[in-house]
Amino acid sequence: MADARRRQAEASGRRAETLAAWWLRLKGWRILAMRVRTPFGEVDIVARRGRMVAFVEVKHRATARELDDAIDHHRLRRVSAAAEALMPRFVRAQDDARIDVILLAPRRLPRHLTHVWQGD
Repeated sequence: MADARRRQAEASGRRAETLAAWWLRLKGWRILAMRVRTPFGEVDIVARRGRMVAFVEVKHRATARELDDAIDHHRLRRVSAAAEALMPRFVRAQDDARIDVILLAPRRLPRHLTHVWQGD
């Protein structure tokens, strides 16, 4: 039973990440990578628009209200550590980089939060 729920959650997460990537493309971003794993954690989407590279965490919940608790300090620290490890691969000398979050809930437009992490 737990294994089936895990597979369902995994599939739901992949659909949310695909939707978020399309949302970013519609906003002029180019997707550089998806689901990039590092020893520190995973970055769901790496995207570029001009000289800005965004390391994007995607969260999907059943209701918009649940999204308010989807991102916390611990999760953002993990994404930040993973992004830091990936910067040499994706960020050039003249680029800026940031951590973003895209929040998704059924029957709602995606909510794109920018510059969500400033470090400790």
